[in-house]
Formats: sequence, C-alpha cells, structure tokens
Amino acid sequence: MAQRERYGLIGTGSRAGMYIGALSGTVLGAERVPEVAELVAWSDVNPGRLDVYEREVLAAGHPAPARYAEADLERMVASERLDRVIITTPDVTHAGLIVRALRAGADVVVEKPLTIDAASVRRIGEAVRETGREVITTFNYRYSPRNSTLRRVIAEGRIGAVTSVHFEWALDTVHGADYFRRWHRDKSNSGGLFIHKASHHFDLVNWWIGAAPERVFASGGLRFYGARNAAARGLGGRPARGTGAGGAGDPFALDLAGDARLKELYLDQEHHDGYLRDRDVFDDGITIEDNVAALVDYDSGATLSYSLNAHAPWEGYRVTVNGTEGRAELEVVERGAVLVGEDGRVVVDPSMHPDHSAVDEVRPDGERLVVQRHWEGAEVVPIPEGIGSHGGGDAYLLRHLFDRITVDEPLGRVAGYADGVRAVSVGIAGNRSLETGEPVRIADLDLGV
Repeated sequence: MAQRERYGLIGTGSRAGMYIGALSGTVLGAERVPEVAELVAWSDVNPGRLDVYEREVLAAGHPAPARYAEADLERMVASERLDRVIITTPDVTHAGLIVRALRAGADVVVEKPLTIDAASVRRIGEAVRETGREVITTFNYRYSPRNSTLRRVIAEGRIGAVTSVHFEWALDTVHGADYFRRWHRDKSNSGGLFIHKASHHFDLVNWWIGAAPERVFASGGLRFYGARNAAARGLGGRPARGTGAGGAGDPFALDLAGDARLKELYLDQEHHDGYLRDRDVFDDGITIEDNVAALVDYDSGATLSYSLNAHAPWEGYRVTVNGTEGRAELEVVERGAVLVGEDGRVVVDPSMHPDHSAVDEVRPDGERLVVQRHWEGAEVVPIPEGIGSHGGGDAYLLRHLFDRITVDEPLGRVAGYADGVRAVSVGIAGNRSLETGEPVRIADLDLGV
C-alpha cells in the first residue's frame, strides 16, 4: 500500500469537522480516507476548540495530532513532514496562511473563498509561481448530483450553445441571518456575501458553461439586517451582546447554551479569544450587504444575471440556462419554510443541523431539472441520489480531494487554482462595482489568470 499523505489543519471551527471526521473515519455520510491520508498536526488560535476535537479523535481510537501555534506554521510543515495543509480559518486570513504554507513546502487545500480581494489573489499567485505547488479551493457544490446533472446536460449539447443564465439564490432567515451574527458581518473579514457566499455560485456558472467571466456590473445594499433597518421597523431595545443572550420569543435568537455542539465549540470557548458566535443581527457594525445582484459577461458571449437575498422565508435556488437549441431549468428547495417553535425560537446553524428543515406542503423540499428543446415538449431529467451534506456533494469531494484526483470524467468537477481565482474574481469585481457604480472589467484587476 502506498504511504499515506500527511496533513496539517489550521482552524478548527464547525466546518473543519468534515475534514477531521474524514481523516479519522468518524464523519457520517462520507467515505473513510485514513488509508490514503492522515491528520498529524493542527492549529487554532482557540485551544478550547482543539480540546473538543482532540477528545473526539481519541475516542475514535486515533492518535491526537500534534498541536502548533499559528505563528509556527513553517515549523509545523517541516517538523511533521506535511504534504498538504488544510485551511478553514476566516476568509481574511486565507492569503497569508496559503503563502506561508506554500513557501514552507506544502500544498494547500482551502475552504472557499480562496481569498477576499485582488491584492491577496496576486500574493497567492506569486507564491504559486515561485514554488510550483498546488492550491485547491474546495467547491463542494460541483459534486452535488443536481449540479453535476445540469453540467452534463449542457456539456452534451442538449440545449445548444449557452446564450444566457439566470441564477437566483434565496438564503432564509435560518441560514442567511447567521452571516450577520458571526465574523462574516464585517466586510473586511469576509469580502461580503459577494465573495464569501456567492463565490460558490459563480464557480458553478463558470463550470456549468465552461467559460471565464470578463465584466461585472453590480448593485446591492444592507436593507434588512443592521441597526438602522431595525429601527425603521421598530425593533429597538435588543440585547447588546447577541440575540442568544436574552431574546426569548425572538425568531432571530441563537441560543448557544441550548445546542450541545455550538456550546462546546463556541460558548464554552469564549474565554480563550473573546469571539462571540451569537451577535445580534440587528445591531451596529454590520458592513456587508444582504441583497446583491450582478450582470456578468463571459468570454463565450453568454451573460449571467445573478441575485442573492439573505432574508427569504425559504431557502433554495433557481437556475435557468438558455441555449441556441433550448432551455434547462433547475429548481432546488432546501428548506420550504422557516417555522418558529412554541418558545418563539428557531435553530440557526443549518450546516450543523441539516435535519431541521421544515416540511411545507405548498413548497416541499426537493429538486427538479427540466430540459425543453425548441419545438419539443418539456422533459424532467432524473437526478441521482447524493451522499452527505451540501446537496450530496461533500462525500464525493472528499474522495477526489484525498485521492488527489486531477483528471475527472468529462464533467471536470476537479477545481484547480485558476478556478478558485475565477470564482472570487466576480465577487471582487462586484464589490468594486458597488463602490464605483460602474461596470468593472476583470482583466483590469490583474489577477494573473
């Protein structure tokens, strides 16, 4: 058997659990990968979260990875002979950690987005060229069977050459609100939803139509969350710390103490670093937008019209792809309604609670892909079953990731460095367009791809 690759991990929040679980064979719904890869070192600015995961790894019968301070990244790579470093830290830290890991001698796997601005992309690109090492952004939505099926429909030419795409994403008041109580709420940390969230969506479009974005014109603003919007709707006098600190009967409340996982990862660890996971979504200091829209021109001649809303009553997305020979329509309902309990509260972290989806008879959870060619009737295209979270894509992503598959079937689901750059390029250009009120050419950003 080939020698297992050695991995290090930086950042042990909730998203890191997918990688830790896969590497130790404890994650549910994913294939085990310890036969090809092992986690030998990790780091987090909060030692309490490392304690939580260490207990779980030890309980599963695996040795605890060696602990390192973030300042000792280079020593971690050298001492532990790391082949790869996985980065799951806040977005603003990605570029610095990627560059340091590459120059220390390891390849990098980074959670989306690659980074948050043009200067950081250029820093990463310089390190990639200097070291010749690999940077992979984990676009798990590519692996979701519904998205892969749409890609197949387009690649097979069933609707001809793509002329335009309309993509609408609705984040509900379970999922969407969560970005406004965590570190994401500060645009200097996340680049806003145009980058942190929408880079997933822009990557899908780039991949679906096999084209590169060229020009972006954007519009958006903070229109629902935040103190000013709350005051306009008469929502004053809220708790200063966060809705979980005293918002009984408040559907936006996040009760960290009432959820075992959130409590052990965040509430119990606040004394280490002061990070508050349950800030009020209607207080001051929120600098990201909750409604964004963009027109994107592609080098293929196609145009994308995109919109994202972060306070919808249901969650899902609609995609329409128009071609010279017909049209494909994908509709996905991930949660048909957000319903409050008898205490007036809802659970607010769907990434950790995928079973908290409310059943709605009018808008049931599900997915449907319809293709209709010119002069023919509409056809429903079957969508295979997935495995795990993110539309069934995480398990497939992990298998490709840890097996280092670089050549995929014709669907081309494996994303390289250039894909990561193109995904954030639309959001970076979109943010500049928001600032200037003008369309922005991506070539003028000098991102190196």
